[in-house]
Amino acid sequence: MAGIRYRPEIDGLRALAVIPVVMFHLGFGLTGGYVGVDVFFVISGFLITGIICRGLEDETFSLAEFWERRIRRIFPALFVVVAATLAVGLWLLAPNELVELGESSVAQSLLLANIYFWRDIGYFAGPAEFKPLLHTWSLAVEEQFYLFFPLALYLLRRLSRKKLF
Repeated sequence: MAGIRYRPEIDGLRALAVIPVVMFHLGFGLTGGYVGVDVFFVISGFLITGIICRGLEDETFSLAEFWERRIRRIFPALFVVVAATLAVGLWLLAPNELVELGESSVAQSLLLANIYFWRDIGYFAGPAEFKPLLHTWSLAVEEQFYLFFPLALYLLRRLSRKKLF
């Protein structure tokens, strides 16, 4: 995309953000996994806001093109992960766990995994280790951001022909 220059400091922040996430998942007792995810959200919001605002100011921004780029970037890998998880789940999971896996895969396909897993807490909820798509909660939050935030900025720009910032 024209006008976007490489920012090595952002790659550095991404590297620092991934460390607590990986350490948490490897079981090294580090509890900063959520902080790492939050840093990724901030970085994503910063970059996406810049792209959208530049496009709106230049009058070159298209919601359809923006969403198409996000779909092309995220969905192929997501499809592979969900399909592979379902295939392995058929082989390894008990029937009730397989039903939950199916529900969570449907929720992710509707961009609602975060809401599904948020509602799937409580005394009778199974342990996180038996929720193979639990990690998709953060992706659902990102997808919802990509869906609604650009639309909000686009509508604000259309309502006010003044500069956004």
